[in-house]
Amino acid sequence: MRELLTVTNIALLINPTSPVVAEALLRDSQTAARSLGLQLHVLHASTERDLDTAFATLGRLRAGALVIGSDPFFTSRSEQLAALTVRHAVPAAYEYRDFVAAGGLIGYGSDLADAYQLAGVYTGRVLKGEKPADLPVQQSTKVELVINLKTANALGVTIPLPLVGRADEVIE
Repeated sequence: MRELLTVTNIALLINPTSPVVAEALLRDSQTAARSLGLQLHVLHASTERDLDTAFATLGRLRAGALVIGSDPFFTSRSEQLAALTVRHAVPAAYEYRDFVAAGGLIGYGSDLADAYQLAGVYTGRVLKGEKPADLPVQQSTKVELVINLKTANALGVTIPLPLVGRADEVIE
């Protein structure tokens, strides 16, 4: 078993067809990687074929982990991405719970149910006659950490117990 927190060489998967999101994510990831002393490799994918190429490249880079950038293209392929991470034996993190439920290792990000509830409240206020321009901007502040220990075992990765203890959900 290898310790997940000892990884020093990671890859970031982004969708170049969403440049505003990709650029912000890349900038933030590069800053975080530098501050943590990690080597960051950037992989691009916006098609099915690109995903296969990106995962083939992971092996050549010997990346110890993969962070999947938040993007609708990736979200709609949670099951495929989870399967690819297991097949290529790379621990991966993505923003949403669905990725982990599909077999991915870790999900950390917005609680979609909370975000949808806020959207529903806004919709209700608009339907009752309030002007959207008069409504305050709100953002979901609830985040969730989901860990799949079955996947960790399949990948030969040890998740530190304090991290497991902080998880909102653990899939065993």
